[in-house]
Amino acid sequence: MSIGNSPEDERPFEDVSEEARPSIGRVLQQARIAAGLTVDDVSTATRVRIAIVHAIEADDFAPCGGDVYARGHIRTLARAVHLDPAPLIEQYDAAHGGRPAPTPAAPLFEAERIRPERRGPNWTAAMVAAIVAVIGFVGFTAFKGGDEGAQDVADGTTPTTSAPATPTPKSDKTVDETPEPSDSAIAAAPQDKVTVQVSAVDGKSWISAKDHNGRLLFDGLLKQGDSETFQDSEKINLVLGDAGAIQLYVNGKKIEDDWQPGAVERLTYTKGDPQAG
Repeated sequence: MSIGNSPEDERPFEDVSEEARPSIGRVLQQARIAAGLTVDDVSTATRVRIAIVHAIEADDFAPCGGDVYARGHIRTLARAVHLDPAPLIEQYDAAHGGRPAPTPAAPLFEAERIRPERRGPNWTAAMVAAIVAVIGFVGFTAFKGGDEGAQDVADGTTPTTSAPATPTPKSDKTVDETPEPSDSAIAAAPQDKVTVQVSAVDGKSWISAKDHNGRLLFDGLLKQGDSETFQDSEKINLVLGDAGAIQLYVNGKKIEDDWQPGAVERLTYTKGDPQAG
């Protein structure tokens, strides 16, 4: 019987340090728990998505999108749970083929510098420029025409349009065709409302009418002989482009104001009008 070590004692020495070494994810998870932090806390502090934090703690680095991003996330998470990231980065490099060689900056710069530029026609910019030019021309034409009409009104003349070669003379018959309200019509005017009748007896005139709420009742051109009547419970606001061409009846009574041709008048009538004087 020999005296010595048993067969178990004579087994070759096994270095189990690598096998016993915890994984990167396990180290990060234990450090997070020891720091009293949740995955949500770590995600908020590092701006690393919750799903990626869970994946790294499970040693799944695929969601990181590559080795460079995986190293960055490991470094960030380690600092968030108060660990030195260097040993974990070394452990990651050892398990994933080492740190990749850095990409030289010069070739990238040269490739970027010699990249050919597109010199084809920029049709989009050309179309936009053409559309802007058309809109500008139309707007300028409309603005110029509006200015001329406003200047005519300010100067006391009625804006004119192109007339036929042989103009039709104005006859007194047209004026007479606009009837004045009869006594029965005056008596029938509602007492609880304001009623305004606008007639173009001496030519055409642009007019605008609004009720007491500012709602537009009419906005347009009255040709000679045309007439419009407006009613409201409180008041009627009028704008006459050529007051000299207009005859007004308010609540069945004729307004005798002597307006000059081409004069612009802004008027307001209520249920009590026309007042004496």
